[in-house]
Amino acid sequence: MWGTAETSAVLTNPKPVPTVWRLAAVPAVAMTAAVLFCGSRSTRFARMVRLACAGHQLWPASHAQARYAVHAVRWVSVWAPVRWACLEESAAAAVLLAMAGRRAEWRHGIATDPVRLHAWIADPSGMPVAEPTSTDLYIVTFTPDGPPPQGMGTHEENTVD
Repeated sequence: MWGTAETSAVLTNPKPVPTVWRLAAVPAVAMTAAVLFCGSRSTRFARMVRLACAGHQLWPASHAQARYAVHAVRWVSVWAPVRWACLEESAAAAVLLAMAGRRAEWRHGIATDPVRLHAWIADPSGMPVAEPTSTDLYIVTFTPDGPPPQGMGTHEENTVD
């Protein structure tokens, strides 16, 4: 059977997020919007991917930090008068985490039946953050993640909440 998966089209209310994360999300969303609309349309996707790779040399964000970043970006982007989908949202969350000194575990994937693309943030264990369970249907096609940077001590010594 084709097209058997259903997705809700109802906008949900943003989850509560600490004020400091919401305030920090404002410049992250603004930077993402600027990168999105400055330059040629044919290179837009490549620019968003480069932006989503921001901070790839930093320590990975914890699950809580990633959740705060995603929800803060969603909270701010409700006010953006532009199309704001998963690619823009995940890139802005990556920028926000880089601003906080952490790396986003950014993912881009594809699912079939019907064919669709999706971008999201994952926690250090690879689980999608603040995403529906249907995200498990996507096969990851790109991720900039790599090993943690050398010479920065242990992960526990470098936590930011």
